[in-house]
Amino acid sequence: MNPTLGLVALFVVLAATVGFGVYGLRLSRATSDFYVASRQVSPLMNASAIGGEYLSAASFLGVAGLVLAYGVDMLAYPVGYTAGYLVLLLLVAAPLRRSGAYTLPDFAEERLGSTAVRRVASVLVAVIAWLYLVPQLQGAGLTLQTVAGAPRWAGAVVVAVAVVGVATAGGMRSVTLVQGFHFWLKLTAIAVPALFLLLAWRSAGSPALTGPDVPHFGHTTVVRVQDPVRFDVRSPVTVQVRGGLDGLAHGPAGERVQLGDGDHTVAAGAELTFPAGAAVPHQVDLTPATGAQWAAPLSGAGGRSHPLYAVYSILLATFLGTMGLPHVLVRFYTNPDGHAARRTTLLVLVLLSVFYLLPTVYGALGRVLAPQLLLTGQTDTAVLVLPQIARAGLGGQLLAALAAAGAFAAFVSTASGLIVSVAGVVAQDLLRGSTRGFRWASLAAGVPPLVMATATSGLPVADAIGLAFAVAASSFCPLLVLGIWWRGLTDLGALCGLITGGGLAAVAVVVTSVRGPGRGWAATLLEQPAAWTVPAAFTVMITVSLLSRHRISSAHVDRVMLRMHLPEEVGGAQQRTP
Repeated sequence: MNPTLGLVALFVVLAATVGFGVYGLRLSRATSDFYVASRQVSPLMNASAIGGEYLSAASFLGVAGLVLAYGVDMLAYPVGYTAGYLVLLLLVAAPLRRSGAYTLPDFAEERLGSTAVRRVASVLVAVIAWLYLVPQLQGAGLTLQTVAGAPRWAGAVVVAVAVVGVATAGGMRSVTLVQGFHFWLKLTAIAVPALFLLLAWRSAGSPALTGPDVPHFGHTTVVRVQDPVRFDVRSPVTVQVRGGLDGLAHGPAGERVQLGDGDHTVAAGAELTFPAGAAVPHQVDLTPATGAQWAAPLSGAGGRSHPLYAVYSILLATFLGTMGLPHVLVRFYTNPDGHAARRTTLLVLVLLSVFYLLPTVYGALGRVLAPQLLLTGQTDTAVLVLPQIARAGLGGQLLAALAAAGAFAAFVSTASGLIVSVAGVVAQDLLRGSTRGFRWASLAAGVPPLVMATATSGLPVADAIGLAFAVAASSFCPLLVLGIWWRGLTDLGALCGLITGGGLAAVAVVVTSVRGPGRGWAATLLEQPAAWTVPAAFTVMITVSLLSRHRISSAHVDRVMLRMHLPEEVGGAQQRTP
């Protein structure tokens, strides 16, 4: 990728982000502007903003990378990401908007009358947001490294500074403008190169996307390695080597080396030239699917254990976790009324359905146009590098720069929403809900994920964000569904369910992140915990609530339930101002 064009594209995105943030500051007059944009955001603008913050690193980079490596089973992610809004539309959007709450902890306290439940909900908001933020910052580092060869921490720092600046400048007003702009930028940045990629694939004779074995290089291919890689060779091959390989240095003129079966280690900065038709080696920790597995559902692609359980657990996490994401839910508080909240959700479904067709195209074409990504392990960069690989010259460089701009927009818009959601909770609970407190909270909210992102290498971005969805599905999904639709939920039941579901999922996330992928049932249950943590949370909430029915205040519950379920013109829902 041309570093100059890439950096120019990133600069334009950041400049536009700062510009919208400054403009939002001019529009922000009252405290409610910082928290919910005075509840005056139109459905189309709100849907664009939700799409902007929801289409994160996992959507723009991670889905394509997982499809490239593991095949059709990974379509569970985009299906779940989109279908989650159907549940949100049917069960949550309008009642939550009518509740009058500004944050999830607000809703918990208003519905249950418990400060203890509010505190636990506040902690979970921060945990989920930080789990979601870390892969955004790591994706930013990967993008800047791919574009300009910068160290990975640099991209994380740039995005963290930008989003904290936007949040402190104008709060929700600024963030809404930024995210709406970023959605349409991302859709353009992924759709235009995809069209040229399809044309390149057709002009190459439409080579088959699958085969009986691992992918093969379609032509003589030079693989440049940015970081040290240990890869596995299944079929002996003779390559031209420049740089370090298996502990030996090879001069700039290059040397022919026979790679035998087994593991090999290549140093950073080395170049390996593979002949046409050679089988593509793969990074040792990657274990990609063969052609037959790649196209077959539930085939255990990539050596993943118990694929049926894993796919259904991913679907459950993404399907139910969407309603528990604090940065998504806070956007529904910005709608004028419950009807507008439903219209917003319908528009989001349309926008996401269009977008999620495209990462799948990149993942599929990456098998034939850029199989070397399986060797380097950088499958998450497929969207960034495919345009230039498929189209040489200035045209390919411009398309790659456009894709890089879209990727950075994904990180900035998602991170902005997460920072605002955490800052709103911290400012309300600890800093008395003032505008100045919101700004200090925005700064504090960005520090922990930045430290975690720069200190760890992390999982593939879609896998990492899937774990955040699992925590959300295991905590806030039961709280919202039962709190909105069952008057029998008690404060004690909600408290025990949040701690059980959220705690178990959080422990699974920590163990998986520290240990990495594993084999067998124990590893599978920890890597995809939603299938057992969500039922556990619902069971505990319902059981404890039934045993503590005496704690229900009928008058308070009736008042809150009427407010949530009667239309505004009938119920006269009260809207609170911080």
